[in-house]
Amino acid sequence: STFEGPVMSSKTVNALSHYTDWTVGHVHSGALGWVGMVAAGALYHMVEKLWGVKMDSAKLVNVHFWTSTIGTVVYITAMWVSGIMQGLMWRDYDEFGTLTYTFAESVAAMHPYYAMRAIGGMIFWTGGAIMLFNVIMTIRKASAQRSTSAAAAAA
Repeated sequence: STFEGPVMSSKTVNALSHYTDWTVGHVHSGALGWVGMVAAGALYHMVEKLWGVKMDSAKLVNVHFWTSTIGTVVYITAMWVSGIMQGLMWRDYDEFGTLTYTFAESVAAMHPYYAMRAIGGMIFWTGGAIMLFNVIMTIRKASAQRSTSAAAAAA
């Protein structure tokens, strides 16, 4: 994403990528791949610090990471490929100087990539659901430990 932005800002690449799904894929690579992962890591850290326990399942943290990573890669790859295809279709002229493809044809050509994008998004959010489950179980474990400690101290 950091390298891609300056490349996409060059006049030649921008002429192809502007207004296409490639730009959307670029933004989502940063939003899902960086911001989403940093937010998840911060949440894991905060839960452990606030409740004073380790995460209930380190294995689920790992599963969440890889599920979200795979979902992000599927999502942004679909967007990059469809965006380049959009740009090429929108710039394709026939020998008479008219567009080869109508806008509707370019939208129809995007359908498989939109399905891939939806699948990638679902995989990413499955990782989020795994994280939520793990956080809830960790908080429950901490609450149970506190209840047990309070009962033992009262006895």
